[in-house]
Amino acid sequence: MQRPEGGGGWLGALRFDNLALRSLPVDASEESGPRAVPGACFARVRPSPLQNPRLVAMSLPALALLGLEAPAADPEEAEAEAALFFSGNRVPAGAEPAAHCYCGHQFGSFAGQLGDGAAMYLGEVLGPRGERWEIQLKGAGITPFSRQADGRKVLRSSIREFLCSEAMFHLGIPTTRAGACVTSDSRVLRDVFYDGNPKHERCTVVLRIASTFIRFGSFEIFKPPDEYTGRKGPSVNRNDIRIQMLDYVISTFYPEIQEAHSDNAVQRNAAFFKEVTRRTARLVAEWQCVGFCHGVLNTDNMSIVGLTIDYGPFGFMDRYDPEHVCNGSDNTGRYAYNKQPEICKWNLGKLAEALVPELPLEISQLILEEEYDAEFEKHYLQKMRKKLGLIQLELEEDSKLVSELLETMHLTAGDFTNIFFLLSSFSVDIDPSKFEDFLEELTSQCASVEELKVVFKPQMDPRQLSMMLMLAQSNPQLLALIGTKANINKELERIEQFSKLQQLTADDLLSRNKRHWKEWLEKYRVRLQKEIESVGSADAWNTERVKVMNSNNPKYILRNYIAQNAIEAAENGDFSEVRNVLKLLEHPFQEAEGFQEVKEDAEEEGAAAAAACSQESRSKQSYCSKPPLWASELCVT
Repeated sequence: MQRPEGGGGWLGALRFDNLALRSLPVDASEESGPRAVPGACFARVRPSPLQNPRLVAMSLPALALLGLEAPAADPEEAEAEAALFFSGNRVPAGAEPAAHCYCGHQFGSFAGQLGDGAAMYLGEVLGPRGERWEIQLKGAGITPFSRQADGRKVLRSSIREFLCSEAMFHLGIPTTRAGACVTSDSRVLRDVFYDGNPKHERCTVVLRIASTFIRFGSFEIFKPPDEYTGRKGPSVNRNDIRIQMLDYVISTFYPEIQEAHSDNAVQRNAAFFKEVTRRTARLVAEWQCVGFCHGVLNTDNMSIVGLTIDYGPFGFMDRYDPEHVCNGSDNTGRYAYNKQPEICKWNLGKLAEALVPELPLEISQLILEEEYDAEFEKHYLQKMRKKLGLIQLELEEDSKLVSELLETMHLTAGDFTNIFFLLSSFSVDIDPSKFEDFLEELTSQCASVEELKVVFKPQMDPRQLSMMLMLAQSNPQLLALIGTKANINKELERIEQFSKLQQLTADDLLSRNKRHWKEWLEKYRVRLQKEIESVGSADAWNTERVKVMNSNNPKYILRNYIAQNAIEAAENGDFSEVRNVLKLLEHPFQEAEGFQEVKEDAEEEGAAAAAACSQESRSKQSYCSKPPLWASELCVT
């Protein structure tokens, strides 16, 4: 084990108490290379040093959880200390670096042993009020679970995880946190788009913080050989460790359940599974209500305490599309936006299987069927009512109103975040001239003809499509190996829509969009009128309605183009944009002070895109505007 080297500087305030390593089995071997790790939940590791580590940014609200306050004396010295310790170049006193062993179903297939291939548990820090926080370094080097990889993360993916972890927290969504992002002069080779064009990128580390990083896949290490893949967990037949894990997780993170069922293990485990089910359902409902797509909802990326965990090819939806896929590698759309609720339920089913025999399947399956859908729908509708300012009455018709809003957004290619944000300025008694202004503003958040042409541009070579159509008729088994019928149908839809767009004028599109929005706004007005009729003071009700809407509909989210601008600046040595965006995302519901908001009309935006997406045109983009045309080319894998 690496000798702790912690000093007494700014980070001397960290108080470690590493309960997980005392409670769960740790592998006796200290061999660092990739290997199977049977009979253990953790393996000892050593962070690999980086050349010239330096701080990209740190989140003071996240670090405050650990008892670290803003450095008062010498900020530059504190930044240098943070870079040294949060890169892994020096290990804090009391830390015990380890990597966690887990398995997982990836894209529906059991993958066997996975584990922390790039993340390292440093230990658990006691916060100012005695709460316990596990801290990790993600990207700190090789572990026994690195497989063929190098245990490193690069600047672009690390900035995305760092910013999104904090963005989600400030949106009020359960999430792991990120305390710091540290880059270096060490480099690794990465093929960003898997197209045979690799490039050297800077090794970067993120300090991650959570109550625990244990996940569904942590309980899959006991899985016997899978009937489809033949793979198995490294700790088959070790039910004693499964019992240890359940005892540790429930007593530490669900103490009220442990206390209520201390004399009956099955009842305790059932209550635990029920609570995990409900937390997961609520979490996914929160995602859906801000248009967040996780991208890789494998069982190893599902938190056992209901947090958003492992930010990879995630994305916030811009234009509303229920079938939006944020992960460029998800060719079948398994983790599309509208599939997230059912996928998380499927993952809970795999967790249920992993808890047998300590929780019989007939009990867990019944819990899953009784609890998940009901909890998801209840929480989703509650949240949507707040987003629409329906604060007085809960009517059955509300679900239909929400569905019709989303359908209108889909038909008009409306910006999910901005349209919700604008709705707070709509009122029941709005006069005709102001209504037209409101309608104009609303439809300005719908995609232009040029934007739609980019969206629906055919992606397949006509000869490839023709071949696949023939295969669909003559050899569907072969087609299944190289593509899917759904992919063909999607391409045919793109071709049809693209053809229609050639004849569509901007005026025709605007007229059509206004008609759709007028229809829905009339239904919304009628529903708001019912609210008014049930209250004593319409003015007091409207003030509260706007307040509730403005605290549930963010103005700022981490759009891909915002992250990309920050990444490109950081890759050129300028970390100021990462820090600016971090500050912006700490107040997602408020008008940002000191941030220049530049509004461009559709023609200017189109011209900017035609001008080779110059850096100048990028810098003019507002943080809360629809994405520029160049952003449609961004691909995250």
